[in-house]
Amino acid sequence: MQQTIIEIIAQNLGVRTNQVNNTIALLDEGATVPFISRYRKERTGSLDEVQVLAIKEQNEKFKELEKRKETILKTIDEQEKLTPELQSRIENCYDPVELEDIYLPYKPKRRTKATMAREKGLEPLAKIIMKQVERDPEFRANQFLNDEVSSVEEALAGARDIIAEWVSENERARNIARRGFEQGAEVSSKVVKGKEEEAAKFRDYFDWKEPLKKCPSHRLLAMRRGENEGFLRVSISPDDDRVLENLDRFFVKGNNESAEQVALAVKDSYKRLIQPSIETEFAKLSKEKADDEAIKVFAENLKQLLLAPPLGQKRTLAIDPGYRTGCKVVCLDEQGNLLHNETIYPHKPQDEKKMAAKKISSMVEVYKIDAIAIGNGTASRETEAFIKKLRYNREVRVYVVSEDGASVYSASSVARQEFPQYDVTVRGAVSIGRRLMDPLAELVKIDPKSIGVGQYQHDIDQKKLKDSLDAVVELSVNSVGVNLNTASKHLLTYISGLGPQLAENITNYRKENGMFASRDALKKVPRMGPKAFEQAAGFLRIPDAENPLDNSGVHPESYKLINKIAKDLKCELKELIRNEELVSKIDWNKYVTAEVGLPTLNDIKSELLKPGRDPRKPIKVFEFADGIFSIGDLHVGMVLPGIVNNITKFGAFVDVGIKESGLVHISELADRFVSDPNEIVKLHEHVKVRVKEVDIPRKRIQLSMKGVEQE
Repeated sequence: MQQTIIEIIAQNLGVRTNQVNNTIALLDEGATVPFISRYRKERTGSLDEVQVLAIKEQNEKFKELEKRKETILKTIDEQEKLTPELQSRIENCYDPVELEDIYLPYKPKRRTKATMAREKGLEPLAKIIMKQVERDPEFRANQFLNDEVSSVEEALAGARDIIAEWVSENERARNIARRGFEQGAEVSSKVVKGKEEEAAKFRDYFDWKEPLKKCPSHRLLAMRRGENEGFLRVSISPDDDRVLENLDRFFVKGNNESAEQVALAVKDSYKRLIQPSIETEFAKLSKEKADDEAIKVFAENLKQLLLAPPLGQKRTLAIDPGYRTGCKVVCLDEQGNLLHNETIYPHKPQDEKKMAAKKISSMVEVYKIDAIAIGNGTASRETEAFIKKLRYNREVRVYVVSEDGASVYSASSVARQEFPQYDVTVRGAVSIGRRLMDPLAELVKIDPKSIGVGQYQHDIDQKKLKDSLDAVVELSVNSVGVNLNTASKHLLTYISGLGPQLAENITNYRKENGMFASRDALKKVPRMGPKAFEQAAGFLRIPDAENPLDNSGVHPESYKLINKIAKDLKCELKELIRNEELVSKIDWNKYVTAEVGLPTLNDIKSELLKPGRDPRKPIKVFEFADGIFSIGDLHVGMVLPGIVNNITKFGAFVDVGIKESGLVHISELADRFVSDPNEIVKLHEHVKVRVKEVDIPRKRIQLSMKGVEQE
């Protein structure tokens, strides 16, 4: 059975069965996705983290299916209806829909019309009619009259109820209906009468209809939200006449009165039992598909956000801008520790520009500031303009930083633990500064859903969304690696093999014993067993370690091999690091063993040449267009610089320096057909856009990148 599952997964993902088999074996041994994809390439055939994760997810689905089979077998067995043939069919079924169809006739159900008809002794009559041989079913029905069945019509109606249930539980019948839904189902949406005013935001869907298979995920999720909020009625229906015609062709065999009774039962079965059931099934499937697409968009956006270019360890002044309440200013050292905080009031109503300028210049000088981070919320553009006019005693770069989720962090228990003596405004400013220095390290403290880079995130399967986003965070953190001596507990939690408890143990050990001098010292951390060490060590960096490999992506299990390579070259290990001449002399084939193949050796070679290389791109300074502060400053035809701040299935939203982001519809992203906005743009990418339309009353801006030269 397990072998069949492995074959199905391999076929679904387009990989070999031995790759799936070995990956599942590693997962069962407790290995994580980042560890498997980075350090077990020989066993997986160099599958990347996306493929390993897909194998893990599919294997878990099949495990759930096996549990469902056990429940079904037990239930049927308790009814004493489990034949060897039925057991074999259930055990060899790997399609969840087919499995439920097999189970349907045996599934315990509430008292139905058919149940009541059986209780009245009408099942034999139903069997006679179903054979469609009897020419006079009314005459036969007379024989079934009793205290509970007082008329021929009542007897025939009861028999039809039983036939209707047989039809609804027939696999072929359900597949005929499914095919009708697959080929021609339409999704329609209508406003609930009397709710027109309340439902104004769903006006587009007051009377909407389109083929289900052409309905994009964002539209389906919008309609379902309207339905959940009680404003819309959404239904999915096929060409009923065509489905009924196909059902009649299958069930109605004769040309007599019994056949007419069967035709009536088939029609009733479809309308009352099959159609609602298959509609529910397709509603669920279409919602799952829409969820998956939305989750994919969210996950891709989150990955881009987490892997955004970091400024690095620079002294940073961060500003959370505001008008009436002023701008909160904090100064941070190279590690992101808070050195100083205060509030300035450069904008109206106070308009204390001179005092604010004096304070900023003084802080830049006293705290040796290298960069200034300004949150992109209220008063951002005005604050940026004010800061850029100032003159400093040193070179200071100014960056505008996304505030998404900063308010969530500042009010969280994590922020309270870090800064118990400061209020939310100071914590928010600290978060803005740290995001500039290292977006990944700061964003892991925030629930990914709160970062605001998805679509309809509150309408989709929350568990599936959480699992997907957690996987993205884990893969992103491990692809970069973290400094073992400076990483926060929250960042360490996502390191392969650690989790919350070991992450806390590491930070506690650091407080009590000082910095880690080597990766090997990790083994002294309470509860750090051999397995956890194996999974985590390669992703943890120690910049000033005696062994330079401790600051690289080389796993400690390979240290012995590299020492042998250095010995063969008659050089010290330290001489090998970043030494292209020496590394080029290595005959890598000489070091291939049963456990270590060329994929691992190629990774080692890359690490020797660029140890601990950060995969993230270098940061760039960005400047919005001068004189653009509100939607009223825009006019059609303007070409403006902007920052992509969200990507959806239907296009990308771009911040051009005002409160409202503009939409570049997918059809306006390029001079060619685009199926996925991620083909053209990435989150936080700097782009040039042309203003296509400005709707001031609705605060909507349509932008285009067609024919606009990008830098």
